[in-house]
Amino acid sequence: MGNTANNMGKIGGKIGKTKYSRTYQAGYEYLLAYKLTVPIYDYTVEFVNKYISKFSRTCDQMEQAARSGMQNISEGYKQQGLKGYIKLSGVARGSLEELLKDYLAYARQNKIQIWEGERSKREIREIGVIWEIIKINPALPDSPNFPNLPDHPDLAVNLLITLIHQVNYLIDKLIVSLKEKHMKEGGLTEELYSKRIEYRKKHG
Repeated sequence: MGNTANNMGKIGGKIGKTKYSRTYQAGYEYLLAYKLTVPIYDYTVEFVNKYISKFSRTCDQMEQAARSGMQNISEGYKQQGLKGYIKLSGVARGSLEELLKDYLAYARQNKIQIWEGERSKREIREIGVIWEIIKINPALPDSPNFPNLPDHPDLAVNLLITLIHQVNYLIDKLIVSLKEKHMKEGGLTEELYSKRIEYRKKHG
């Protein structure tokens, strides 16, 4: 998968010691795409508690969409075949797109200006801090110590919108690299078929 896979984090498994409380991590925890979904989920829980009525469907929908974006990447990684990994990565991407639309709707309904990505990265210091934490930690510790969600809703909304755009880009790249790997190497079905043929040749 070349450089694309390296940019997204290794797709293959990796186990190793870290200086943090968890000694071992699953392979998906090294993926940039996965690591970025963690603050998105945490911030979304905080955002809806601050700005969305707890009695509304939107509150539950946003939390569930953020959680789905995080959980489906990890569940996809655990699949035996690449088809399942590709499918669940797509589910994660769809959930985060749904979450993005909720933030855009909140901005529209509350007359909040949506900033261009470069302005957000320039004026919202939390974005740089989040990426610094993600990059210096091969796998996130139990308590990554991400900065607090900005108190002002304008900043909070633009922070989340920017992060979701970034993670959607990473997941798109991950899916492309998985599809390329599947085309080159085949999936679980092809592997089992090959083993059956080999078995029949030996025992036929």
